[in-house]
Amino acid sequence: MSILTWTYIMVGITFSLYLSIAWIARVKTTSGFYVAGGGVSPLANGMATAADWMSAASFISMAGLISFMGYTGSIYLLGWTGGYVLLALLLAPYLRKFGKFTVPDFVGDRYYSDIARFVALICAIFVSFTYVAGQMRGVGIVFSRFLEVDVNTGVLIGMAIVFFYASLGGMKGITYTQVAQYLVLIVAYLVPAIAISLKITGTFLPQLGFGSTIAEGPNAGKYLLDVLNHLNADLGFAEYTKAFGQGSKSMLDVFCITMALMVGTAGLPHVIVRFYTVPSVRAARLSAGYALLFIAILYTTAPAIASFARYNMINSISGVEYSKAPTWFKNWEKTGLIAWSDKNQDGIIEYFPGDPFTGKPTFTGEKGSYGQELLSNSPTDNKNELFIDRDIMVLANPEIANLPPWVIALVAAGGLAAALSTASGLLLVISSSISHDLYYRLINRNASEKQRLMVGRIMIGLAVCVAGYFGIHPPGFVAQVVAFAFGLAASSFFPIIVLGIFFKRANREGAICGMIAGISFTCYYIVNIKFLGGTPWLLGISAEGIGTVGMLINFIVTLLVSFITAPPPADVQEMVENIRFPRGAGASIDH
Repeated sequence: MSILTWTYIMVGITFSLYLSIAWIARVKTTSGFYVAGGGVSPLANGMATAADWMSAASFISMAGLISFMGYTGSIYLLGWTGGYVLLALLLAPYLRKFGKFTVPDFVGDRYYSDIARFVALICAIFVSFTYVAGQMRGVGIVFSRFLEVDVNTGVLIGMAIVFFYASLGGMKGITYTQVAQYLVLIVAYLVPAIAISLKITGTFLPQLGFGSTIAEGPNAGKYLLDVLNHLNADLGFAEYTKAFGQGSKSMLDVFCITMALMVGTAGLPHVIVRFYTVPSVRAARLSAGYALLFIAILYTTAPAIASFARYNMINSISGVEYSKAPTWFKNWEKTGLIAWSDKNQDGIIEYFPGDPFTGKPTFTGEKGSYGQELLSNSPTDNKNELFIDRDIMVLANPEIANLPPWVIALVAAGGLAAALSTASGLLLVISSSISHDLYYRLINRNASEKQRLMVGRIMIGLAVCVAGYFGIHPPGFVAQVVAFAFGLAASSFFPIIVLGIFFKRANREGAICGMIAGISFTCYYIVNIKFLGGTPWLLGISAEGIGTVGMLINFIVTLLVSFITAPPPADVQEMVENIRFPRGAGASIDH
């Protein structure tokens, strides 16, 4: 059977499974809609958290970035993994003890202010929309290649699926759907990784394979990473394992990006709320441990996939005549995510550093008419003729390695599972933030459960539409977009949550000023660089890493303002003292 047929089968089976689970787990109460009734087992919640955590950025884009960035790409591994440990050990048990539905709920009650709640609400929505843009782009990329529809149509299909099971089952439906999605995505990630590791190095475990010698061919007996270093250097790129210096990010920028990803993790609303779905503080700690184990399986495999993909990609197309380009290249060229511009008119694909042309690819002619006539933009003054979207590397990897069609289709299903699982969690955060924190807590305290559920489902529908727009018009690569979301979370939520738990003197004035100062600076810097054509003017720190500076600004402003204004009321300080000793089941105060 063809790749398309296998993809329809795999995607059809997995989507049917997700929709069936959502229907069976549909809810009629707000506690079921927001926190799955607090009755999810630690093992199931660990799987659901891992699926929620490992988004399209982890599945699709992270290995692609490592493949192109080499050693420097480890910022995503270190930042996201370290951040989850920070969240699980430092924040989750205390937030679970507090027992609220949402982060704005915590901020509003801890800082005894509806204004603080509203500011936190705006931050939560902003961060979640930024994050979900990357997920919808991932959905579009998978559909565009494997179901042979354009990216926009793929995004629309993903929107419909997510809306159905998120609005119907709420957190309960999402949780058990995410359990299934974790199993799909991890199998889809490991099967091709193991097969390619055996093919290139003869080693079964990918984690060991990418540090082993090549088994056959002209490079037989040489270490894979050494060969990659030479291949990159020969083409003019920085060595694959080079840490810092020319052609790589500076040490300061690497540190800032890693830190922003790490502390941004601890401030992500859709991850934090997962710890409210279990019945006790002990269960929250246990589910955090399970999640870390499940996450580690994929995260330790990603560097291997990145190395295998880079090695196979360079060997299969660099210096090859376009007329003899492999099938995978022609297949992906039809999606617009690979483009070739024959600058010297020799018919050979030349791959070097630099942009192959000015602006984005512009396609002309009928479907399938690509190649020399592909681009209408003028090429830049470098030798590179090849455009490759980094987000395709994991998805294209099985095709590059000539694996069977069913494996290629399985990877497509896994990519969709990763994107949809996180998108659903984010959409629920947006919905609950508006329906619970805005509508119920600030507008209509007498709203019935039925009214609150209706508002929540309407908000999911509106959020899906906005997310779809950003999926069709994304501001960058999937992992880059997600990195922005982490930076925004780092600069807004992390300082306020940490100080709210561990510093009784932090007050509402400090929290409000800190959140506004942190996220405003971070937004300005990102917009200035990514959308207005500015350059990284603060010590060369990139837009992905500026959240670290925003976090420090938030901490400083919060502390300064807190010290020069009145301390919190005695009952709030006593509440903070109780939060720091997470005993008991921690049942929700306000269901």
